[in-house]
Amino acid sequence: MNYEEFEILFAEDNIDDAALTMRALKKGGLSNPIFHVKDGAEALDFMYCKGAYASRNMQNHIKLILLDLKMPKVSGAEVLEKLKLDPMLKSIPIVILTSSKEDPDIKKCYSLGANSYIVKPVESDNFFQTIKDLSFYWMISNQPPQ
Repeated sequence: MNYEEFEILFAEDNIDDAALTMRALKKGGLSNPIFHVKDGAEALDFMYCKGAYASRNMQNHIKLILLDLKMPKVSGAEVLEKLKLDPMLKSIPIVILTSSKEDPDIKKCYSLGANSYIVKPVESDNFFQTIKDLSFYWMISNQPPQ
């Protein structure tokens, strides 16, 4: 199986956090295409091939969604809920990657179907290792349904 044929959707409104995360993914050896969107509405447009993404082929294989919680237009929790209620998309792993350590946020995300909830480490070395481990697990080790 060619793991590079699988795509990642990364929804993060903070440009600095997005750049740091994408750099950590690349530094960790991930060569998969990563599509960065800046808000929840854009994430939904991407997944449903609407708006600016109307020409995107929905048959392209999204293998992982990295989702921030606090985003403009549509929150990460709302995106999570919509995607996990969709029978065609619910098996795609969604990892919440956020700065919120709030217990209600964590409980809500898991109740909506999040596959993992990761609090962004503040310290740079820990951040890079966390992102590297995350990408290795979800892109290589995890076996999704066919």
